[in-house]
Amino acid sequence: MPKIKTNRGAAKRFRKTGTGKVRRNKAFTSHILTKKTTKRKRDLRQVTLVSAADHRNICAMVPYL
Repeated sequence: MPKIKTNRGAAKRFRKTGTGKVRRNKAFTSHILTKKTTKRKRDLRQVTLVSAADHRNICAMVPYL
Protein backbone atom coordinates (compact mmCIF):
# COMPACT_ATOMS: atom_id res chain seq x y z
CA MET A 1 0.00 0.00 0.00
CA PRO A 2 1.56 3.34 -1.01
CA LYS A 3 1.86 6.26 1.32
CA ILE A 4 -0.78 8.99 1.18
CA LYS A 5 0.44 12.43 0.20
CA THR A 6 -0.12 15.19 2.75
CA ASN A 7 -1.68 18.45 1.60
CA ARG A 8 1.19 20.80 2.48
CA GLY A 9 -1.04 23.88 2.77
CA ALA A 10 -3.25 22.11 5.30
CA ALA A 11 -0.24 20.74 7.21
CA LYS A 12 0.93 24.29 7.88
CA ARG A 13 -2.47 25.39 9.17
CA PHE A 14 -3.63 22.58 11.45
CA ARG A 15 -2.21 20.78 14.48
CA LYS A 16 -3.55 18.04 16.67
CA THR A 17 -4.24 18.45 20.39
CA GLY A 18 -3.35 15.86 23.01
CA THR A 19 -6.87 14.42 22.89
CA GLY A 20 -6.87 14.07 19.09
CA LYS A 21 -8.90 17.14 18.17
CA VAL A 22 -7.68 19.49 15.43
CA ARG A 23 -6.60 23.05 16.27
CA ARG A 24 -6.72 26.00 13.90
CA ASN A 25 -6.01 29.71 13.96
CA LYS A 26 -8.76 32.23 13.38
CA ALA A 27 -9.11 34.19 10.15
CA PHE A 28 -9.32 37.97 9.57
CA THR A 29 -6.08 38.87 11.41
CA SER A 30 -3.72 39.92 8.63
CA HIS A 31 -4.82 43.38 7.43
CA ILE A 32 -7.49 46.09 7.71
CA LEU A 33 -7.07 46.00 11.48
CA THR A 34 -7.85 49.65 12.20
CA LYS A 35 -11.62 49.22 11.95
CA LYS A 36 -11.62 46.11 14.18
CA THR A 37 -11.99 46.68 17.90
CA THR A 38 -9.22 45.79 20.34
CA LYS A 39 -11.49 43.20 21.94
CA ARG A 40 -12.17 41.56 18.59
CA LYS A 41 -8.47 41.46 17.63
CA ARG A 42 -7.60 40.00 21.02
CA ASP A 43 -10.20 37.26 20.54
CA LEU A 44 -8.88 36.48 17.06
CA ARG A 45 -5.43 35.68 18.52
CA GLN A 46 -6.77 32.64 20.35
CA VAL A 47 -6.63 29.23 18.68
CA THR A 48 -9.87 27.30 18.30
CA LEU A 49 -10.97 23.81 17.35
CA VAL A 50 -12.09 22.74 13.91
CA SER A 51 -15.83 22.17 13.60
CA ALA A 52 -17.19 18.63 13.50
CA ALA A 53 -18.35 19.15 9.90
CA ASP A 54 -14.80 19.94 8.70
CA HIS A 55 -12.92 17.47 10.90
CA ARG A 56 -13.17 14.48 8.56
CA ASN A 57 -12.02 16.45 5.48
CA ILE A 58 -9.01 17.89 7.30
CA CYS A 59 -7.97 14.49 8.61
CA ALA A 60 -8.06 13.23 5.02
CA MET A 61 -5.84 16.09 3.83
CA VAL A 62 -3.34 15.59 6.67
CA PRO A 63 -3.33 11.81 7.27
CA TYR A 64 -0.18 11.68 9.45
CA LEU A 65 -1.07 14.64 11.68
